[in-house]
Amino acid sequence: MRRRSQAGVTLMELLVSVVLLSLLSVGLLFALRIGINAYSTTQTRLMDNRRVAGAQRILEEELEGMMPVVALCGASAQGGGEKAPFFQGQPETMRLVSTFSLDGAWRGTPQILEIFVIPGADGKGVRLVVNETPYAGPVSAGRFCLGINRYLAASPGPKSFVLADKLAFCRFSYLDQVPDGSRPAAWTPLFAGANWPKAVRVEMAPLVPDPARLQPISLTAPIRIHRSPEIPYDDFQ
Repeated sequence: MRRRSQAGVTLMELLVSVVLLSLLSVGLLFALRIGINAYSTTQTRLMDNRRVAGAQRILEEELEGMMPVVALCGASAQGGGEKAPFFQGQPETMRLVSTFSLDGAWRGTPQILEIFVIPGADGKGVRLVVNETPYAGPVSAGRFCLGINRYLAASPGPKSFVLADKLAFCRFSYLDQVPDGSRPAAWTPLFAGANWPKAVRVEMAPLVPDPARLQPISLTAPIRIHRSPEIPYDDFQ
């Protein structure tokens, strides 16, 4: 009798199948890896864009929430001190009191803000940071000033918040106008007026421009204050 043939695969067919399956698995892994990398890159750019937009919005709202307070400069435990409008306006440092805070936004308590420029990481470029200190009256603001238009140097600390990083430059200018209107308002890098500025401009540019990402841009915030530091308002006491 003729022996029946048994169904099966040869060793060569098995090897070919294993090789094809391996190639298919490697292809799927590469496709998955490329997709994950693309997703991660997109998420990183999106978060960077949100961070830049959020930081600029915070900075603008901090400036627009400026309060016209008077500081008691040089006061001691025995009293004394000299009253002066609390606003420091220098090319790379600003001090003011704002109703907008990082923790409570517009619902928080007034804060003394120190907005200033420091060197960037590894000495590359600069970064814009802000310090917040609760405002508790003219005496608390007076701890930062030494006299009229004379202030302590600002320095970063553990609670400093970075508003913008990796900048080629960052500088401030102020729209100043004399009270009697004898000359038109003009932008100046150093505010030394007896009142408060009409607007604040923050100019900055990225250290390495990247068209694929949202870049820090200059902004101008109007200061809407209609008080005079010479008038003794009740909340200045």
